[in-house]
Amino acid sequence: VQLQASGGGLVQAGDSLRLSCAASGRTLYHMGWFRQAPGKEREFVAAISRSGSITYYSDSVKGRFTIAREDAKNTVYLQMNTLKPEDTAVYYCAASARPWVSVSVIVTPFYDYWGQGTLVTVSS
Repeated sequence: VQLQASGGGLVQAGDSLRLSCAASGRTLYHMGWFRQAPGKEREFVAAISRSGSITYYSDSVKGRFTIAREDAKNTVYLQMNTLKPEDTAVYYCAASARPWVSVSVIVTPFYDYWGQGTLVTVSS
């Protein structure tokens, strides 16, 4: 499966942004969003199960970001509200065909496919 992330841009602190991740085929995968800031390791942001019934967020974005999927469009979204300068990063979407385990969805080896990333810059 090929993943194409989009929707990044330059916004001010407090603004909202919605990222999209379009898959080349049916999204019969668990999906995740990660981000990587300059000079830092890639970190988990959010994940959603194949059925959409389970979502999981990092503490740093919980309550501000929402992950959702629209399988009819083979697309996963990351709605980001109340953005902060520390949210500045390249955001990557990823897909996994492995069994869902909460302790595993937060690490990169859980995912089999990755998109190319979209840059989000939040100015103060």
